[in-house]
Amino acid sequence: MRVAVIGAGAAGLCAAKNVKDLGFQCDVFEMRDTIGGIWVFTEQVGMDAYGYTVHTPMYKELSTNLPKEVMYFTDFPWSVPFPQKNESFITRGDVLDYLNKYADHFNIRPLVKLNCLVRNICPVGDTCWEVTYLYKPTQETITESYNVVMVCNGHYNIPAYPEILFQELFQGEKQHSRDYRHNGSYKGKRVLIIGSGPSGVDLTIQISQVAEYVILSNHSATVAKQTYRENVIKKPDVCRIVDHETVEFADGTTCKCDVILYCTGYQYSFPFLDDSCGVKIENAAVQPLYKHMVHIQRPTMCFIGLPYLVAAFLMFDIQTRYYCKYLEGSFKLPSTQDMLEDTEEEKRWRSEKGIPSNRFHMMGLLEQKYYDNLAEEACIARVPSVVAKIKFATKDRQTEDLKNYRKDRYVVLDDKNFVIYKSYSSRQRDC
Repeated sequence: MRVAVIGAGAAGLCAAKNVKDLGFQCDVFEMRDTIGGIWVFTEQVGMDAYGYTVHTPMYKELSTNLPKEVMYFTDFPWSVPFPQKNESFITRGDVLDYLNKYADHFNIRPLVKLNCLVRNICPVGDTCWEVTYLYKPTQETITESYNVVMVCNGHYNIPAYPEILFQELFQGEKQHSRDYRHNGSYKGKRVLIIGSGPSGVDLTIQISQVAEYVILSNHSATVAKQTYRENVIKKPDVCRIVDHETVEFADGTTCKCDVILYCTGYQYSFPFLDDSCGVKIENAAVQPLYKHMVHIQRPTMCFIGLPYLVAAFLMFDIQTRYYCKYLEGSFKLPSTQDMLEDTEEEKRWRSEKGIPSNRFHMMGLLEQKYYDNLAEEACIARVPSVVAKIKFATKDRQTEDLKNYRKDRYVVLDDKNFVIYKSYSSRQRDC
C-alpha cells in the first residue's frame, strides 16, 4: 500500500504518522522548504525564491486564540515535549516547535518531500492514483503512482473577497489578511478592516496600537459586546465605495480610510486535482464527500481538515484515525448510495436548523456530535467532551475581556471537567 499525503502542516504530519503506524509506505509532498504548514512565519509576501506564490496567513505577533489544552494530538500531549509550559495561550513559534518535535518523535521527517509542488492528481483505473509534482529547485517534473491520496493542503491559500459596489473607485491600499505580517506599515493611517473572525479581531487589536483609527466593519453580536481601544470605530457591513477614500456602510454613515484590509477568509481550492477526480466545490462545499472527508465515489481519496470552527489539531487527529481504520480494514464504509444519502440528509438537517448552505463544513456547536459519529463508526477513542466546553468558555472569556483573556490558564481535570484561572483575579472557576 502506497499513500500520498499532500501537505506537511499539522494535518499532513498527523496523517503521515498514522499511516506510518499501519506499516504502509507514505510520501508527504510539501511545497515549501520546511514542515509546519501555516505555522511557518516568513516576512515574504507575493513570490518565494523560486517564483511561486507564498501561501501563509501567519503574522509576526500571532498567539493562539484557543488554549493549548485543546490544541494537541492525542498521542502527543503538550506535556511530552514541553513539561514545564504552564501557560495556555502560546505563540506561533511554540506551535511550530510542537509540530517539529512531533515529527521528530515519530520519525516523520524522512517521509517528507520538501519543495515539491503537486501539479496534478488523477485516477488510473479503480485502484491507483498518479501524482505529478514539480521539484522546485531543479524544475524537474516527476510522476509517481499511489494506492491512496490524503489531501491535507489546508484552506488558507486562496483569499476570499466580498463583492462591494464601486470598489474600483478606491485609490488607497487594498490588502488581504493573508499578506499581513506586522503593524509597522499602518502607523498613522486610517484603516478599514472588513470581517470579524479571529483574524479581523486580532488585527484590529494590533493595528489600532499604531493607526490613527481603525474601522471594524462587521455584523457580529460578539464584537458588539467587546471593548477595544478608543480609536476603534465599529461599523456594520460595507455598502459601497463612495469615492477615492470614502466608504459608506449599511447604516448610511461614511468614513474615510487609507487602507482596506480584508479579513474575509479563504476559499477551498485544490488546483492539483484533475477533473477526472470528480471533486467539485459547490457553494463553498467540497463534494461528493462522506463525513466531510471521504470521497464517496473513490474512497481511496480523503480530505483531512475541511470543517471549520473546530479544535483543529484534535479534528485532524480523529479524522486521520478514522480513515486509517478504514484503510487497514477494521471497518467498512457504507455503500456508495448510503453515503450519498447520508450527506444529503445532513444537508437537509442543516437547512432545517437555519444553517446557510454555504456553511456546510461549519461545525461550531455541531463539533462534538461530528467527532462522536466518527468515533462510533470506526470504533476509535472519542474526543473528550471537555474540549468543546473549553472552546465555549474561551469564546465567553474573549467577549468578556478581550484584552486579557489570553492570560487565563486552563487546567483539565478529566475528560469532562476543567478549571479556569482567570487573568484578572486569583479566583478560579470550576467547569
